[in-house]
Amino acid sequence: MCPHPILPFAPTPSPRQGPVDEPPLARPPTDPEGGRDSLPDRTAFEALARRDDVPGALGVREVKLLITGVREQPRLWLIDTNRYQYHYDFATAALGLELPLSEFNQQTYFSDGRRYLAGSLLAHDSFRDPSGARGLYTLEFWPTDPVSLAHVELAWGLVRAAAPWLADALAYHPAGEVQQRIVEAAPDVLPARGVRVIDTGTLFANVRYSPLNLGEGFGVLRVVDASDRRPPTIRDVVIFPAIPNDLGHVAGVLTEEPQTPLSHINLKAKQNDTPNAYLCDAASDPRVVALLGREVFLAVRPDDIDLRAATPEEVEAHLSSIRPAEPQTPRRDLSRDAIVPLSDLRHADFLAYGAKAANLAELRRALPPSVVPDGFAVPFALYDRFMQQTGLYERARQTLAELGFASDPEQREDALEKLRKAVRKAEVPAEIADALDAMHRALPPGTNPRCRSSTNNEDLEGFNGAGLYDSYTHRPDEGHIAETIKQVWASLWSFRAFEEREFYRIDHFASAMGVLVHPNFDDERANGVAVTKNIYDPSWPGFYVNVQVGEALVTNPEPGATPDEILVQILPPDDTLEVQTIRRSSLVAAGQTVLTRPQLEALVGLLAQIQRHFARVYGRTDDPAFAMDVELKVDAGGRLVIKQARPWVD
Repeated sequence: MCPHPILPFAPTPSPRQGPVDEPPLARPPTDPEGGRDSLPDRTAFEALARRDDVPGALGVREVKLLITGVREQPRLWLIDTNRYQYHYDFATAALGLELPLSEFNQQTYFSDGRRYLAGSLLAHDSFRDPSGARGLYTLEFWPTDPVSLAHVELAWGLVRAAAPWLADALAYHPAGEVQQRIVEAAPDVLPARGVRVIDTGTLFANVRYSPLNLGEGFGVLRVVDASDRRPPTIRDVVIFPAIPNDLGHVAGVLTEEPQTPLSHINLKAKQNDTPNAYLCDAASDPRVVALLGREVFLAVRPDDIDLRAATPEEVEAHLSSIRPAEPQTPRRDLSRDAIVPLSDLRHADFLAYGAKAANLAELRRALPPSVVPDGFAVPFALYDRFMQQTGLYERARQTLAELGFASDPEQREDALEKLRKAVRKAEVPAEIADALDAMHRALPPGTNPRCRSSTNNEDLEGFNGAGLYDSYTHRPDEGHIAETIKQVWASLWSFRAFEEREFYRIDHFASAMGVLVHPNFDDERANGVAVTKNIYDPSWPGFYVNVQVGEALVTNPEPGATPDEILVQILPPDDTLEVQTIRRSSLVAAGQTVLTRPQLEALVGLLAQIQRHFARVYGRTDDPAFAMDVELKVDAGGRLVIKQARPWVD
């Protein structure tokens, strides 16, 4: 669907460019097998199709198409997309067209007087329409190309003639806002000419299956909801009717609610190589019902799940194959025991204060200070001293040694809750309490401090630790700030965090909790997460953004709440922003977005700075796979704030 990634639109022609002479092919086609003019059946489609990640749909089958002679003698070419990923390569190598790339793009995109028309035919095999009909093929064009209704009708007619078996399973999908506006300006034109139109919201609302992370796992198949007393573990393949607020390490995940790639569930799935997918009505799927409570094999594939009964031997063999063979000891520096302002830290200080705190300090060096919270970092050493002087390390060892702790997840969860309660109730040594109080008093008057986990095993390259630990806001009626700091310290012993460390054989007693403290954002207008690269097609520079109104979480959304899902690409030669809204927030008015265009443009500028700065910090300037996972807010005053940055784990 996309143009060639090198010099894509240079210069961009006027959308109303006038007619020009149609050049003949320079020579006979040199690769007649590189494309064909008809698709007699699905088998022929699959022979040409390439698996592709497109915004909103991962791993769909795509056949690119090119129409030559648009104004004179239109001819449709259906391209062998495995052989020719880009339309230009097909036009020159297979058809023998002799045109520079820049001229081909001028004559193919962004013009009513175009000579060529480039698009794609995508198979959404998991689509179900209200009548129950299965599968949909969408005719699509480059999302910001203002393809006229006449050109849509032309392409539609040629595709229908070339593949009559598509019949009512074909629809035109305006993939970008500019195309949607063209359709909405004359909504009756295409339907009157027999062209079925489906908008993005309707398309993805009717997709019944979406793979978020491909993979395989073995475990007991369970449906887990809020009433379930036994917490899921690495030995469980879990089905969630609603997306949970937290999740430990499990063998596989199916959710009955759609996810985005930046949900906490999917971040953990990518980190742990866990199969993860959205499957509508998963709990009542006959394949699931037949195997509930039994040991199973689950594979998340591009088109569907693969689910079958498994043997205990298979489960044990798989666990042994994916679990580290040797114990791991996370690094920590306990020599630094001072609570310090963020201005005194850099990324290199993460061994003493945790990557979350150290990277926020580094952000203040990369971005204008007005867009990054200021605050303090509490070192690992104070947590370690507190645990030693209160005898809580010994209490923790006794807890782990209790009969039944290792074998019974429910008992383990109860025992860890008692341990956390002991941490919260313990008296903080006077010198630590005094240091925390001095930090609190140094914050601006009236501040409600946000106390955030900053451990030595989260926010790292290759391990994000998403959702493992807890953060809390300290309110004026809660007494000494040490009471809130203890809540954060206690979360080191949460069930989900313990399970994650246990699976990776990480020493629980070498794990340490630092705390990042900064002013809380009350009454925020929006919150979101972003990745500093195009996660769908890394060959194109860009950014992926999820954002939601107010304090409605993006990473752990409430049932039925979907965020804005946006892909922003940067087009040379003049760095034009191309914005594609994949899904719209369910919490804003129809046609509205959470961020304004100026806010989105400002965010993109900050994300570009973050990518450049941290690529240098991590020594990854020459690595196209490197990106940062960023957390953002729009505060009560409308100010854009960047509050976290960690390496993206893919």
